Amino acid sequence: MSSSNTSKEAQQKAEASFKRKEDQARDGKLAMAEYEAASRALRDRTQKLREARLAKEAAEAQDAIDNPKPKPAPKAKAVAKVKAEPKVEAAPKVKAAPKAKVAAKPKAAAKGKKV
Repeated sequence: MSSSNTSKEAQQKAEASFKRKEDQARDGKLAMAEYEAASRALRDRTQKLREARLAKEAAEAQDAIDNPKPKPAPKAKAVAKVKAEPKVEAAPKVKAAPKAKVAAKPKAAAKGKKV
């Protein structure tokens, strides 16, 4: 009995494995078809946009040829200034009185020692 049970289990495992592989193959083909369709749609959309852009650029170029923009009038140059006013000299600076020198401290006090 155990050998027939084992062979049935083996057969069921083989059938399940085969079915799983068939499902994977079918899913793979479906996924590849979806991928290719999306890729083709992207290429088609890109091509249409490129054609529209090139047509627009050609129309703008033709419009520029047919209706040229008038050149802007040159700007008038600035008129030379009339004599500038003479510079006023600043008043001379007054030097401050020299500061009085402070008497030097004894060396011992400078070092923090008591005298």
